[in-house]
Amino acid sequence: MIYLDNSATTRQHDQVTDTMLTYMREDFGNPSSLYSLGITAEKAVKEARKKVMKAMGRKEGTVYFTSGGTEADSMAIFGAAMARKRRGRGIVTSKVEHPAVLEACGRLEEMGFEVTYVGVDSECRVNMEELKAAICDDTILVTIMQVNNETGTIMPVDELAELKQQALLHTDAVQAFGKIGLPDGADLISVSGHKIHGPKGIGGLWVREGVHIRPFLVGGGQEAGMRSGTENVPAIAGFGIAAELAEDPQSVVAQVRDYLRRGLKEEIPDIRFNSPEDACPSVLNVSFLGTRAEVLLHTLEQDEIYVSTGSACSSNKKGQSHVLEAMGLSDKEIEGAVRFSFSRYNTIEEMDFVLEKVKAAVSRFRKLGSFR
Repeated sequence: MIYLDNSATTRQHDQVTDTMLTYMREDFGNPSSLYSLGITAEKAVKEARKKVMKAMGRKEGTVYFTSGGTEADSMAIFGAAMARKRRGRGIVTSKVEHPAVLEACGRLEEMGFEVTYVGVDSECRVNMEELKAAICDDTILVTIMQVNNETGTIMPVDELAELKQQALLHTDAVQAFGKIGLPDGADLISVSGHKIHGPKGIGGLWVREGVHIRPFLVGGGQEAGMRSGTENVPAIAGFGIAAELAEDPQSVVAQVRDYLRRGLKEEIPDIRFNSPEDACPSVLNVSFLGTRAEVLLHTLEQDEIYVSTGSACSSNKKGQSHVLEAMGLSDKEIEGAVRFSFSRYNTIEEMDFVLEKVKAAVSRFRKLGSFR
């Protein structure tokens, strides 16, 4: 099996799994309990928090554990909006955000907030002039992802920090965490466990010291009152181990990505690279003209090569990738878009096999002519 859909999820580290099993079978106490079993669980949560903070490169502020990146985004966006609504009603985001951000912003619009959606260029970089013009005295929150999940494009978040004025700056760093350094200028940063070989169903929101947001989930007052609900100790402990192991050199991942990129460029004509050359090392998005991505995906699956499409449903225009559409790609370019996403487990030898199978499939589809 050659797994190249690591932007969707990653194989869990064996060490993560072993750690989680310990907290499921033996140290299963509730962290809020006062006896030794609970104290052991509480200690595990504290240790994991330190490890995640260190992996994020943060020395101040706090990481609050959530059920994943989506909840962390909602916690940041709704928490900031509710805490600052008397100062203004303006929210600024981009057209290429993850649905976790776009849907949250849409809900805020229903509540009377004014959301400005900033465009991007042909390489998926946010239009800085348009963004600068969108920020005004009424703006209370700017939320821009650090790495785009479809193209790997790295957004200039620290440059945005210089433009935000009095607004809070949130970045969805789910695809960046453990792969590139996180921005110093953000006030709120969302991360997730299962993108870095950790468990699914666990994430976190880092909040800068002195920044106030309203709690998104209320109840028993766990996580210093910021995220109520009994902590998922096995997942939190596993997340801590994954964060600790996330210092794996991305240069290795970049070598694998670049090797495949060169091979595709040399061996297959009529393709478009939708990921810029300086994209995050873990992502390569390519349009194979004259093909349909979902057909190519299932053909590769027969050889146990797993990739994803750049479009959720390319036969239905409404289902097309909102990211590639915002970049100005044609319907045919979006139809043929495939995302390869890499991890430390991928090798150059695997890429030789992938290239062989992709080339054969694309050539066969083009000869049929049914996708032109």
